[in-house]
Amino acid sequence: MKRILMLLSLSITILGCSSDDEIRQNPYLPHLNFSVQFDLNLPEYNQLNFSGNKFITRNYGINGIVIYNLNNDQYFAYELTDPNHIPQACSALTVNGTAASCTCGDGNVYNIITGEQTAGTGEYMLQPYRVEKRGNVIQISN
Repeated sequence: MKRILMLLSLSITILGCSSDDEIRQNPYLPHLNFSVQFDLNLPEYNQLNFSGNKFITRNYGINGIVIYNLNNDQYFAYELTDPNHIPQACSALTVNGTAASCTCGDGNVYNIITGEQTAGTGEYMLQPYRVEKRGNVIQISN
């Protein structure tokens, strides 16, 4: 009887575990492998030393990366390609303040602090990148 109960509880546990089938990858954006460091002691990245500032580089990612300093402890980095379009000329996002928008005609606008879509149509938020701060160096990777 104990064996039956043990097998029954084990099978319920195995069958009750959820799978990662619900995790959906964005079908529009290709997966890139990169890692880049930004030394905040360099004048080029000085604005990232102050809360509420951002830095944009078009040298990494698909159409570039935006890095935002929330409070000198938290930094966010996002891909500057509209996540709801196949990469093309109009899907490169333009940043104005904390809003990033594309020119594909659908009015897509995203918040560079949260990555959420604030206007337009689509189901995907901005593609986030991993951010680590070590001393005065910020490392962005995916």
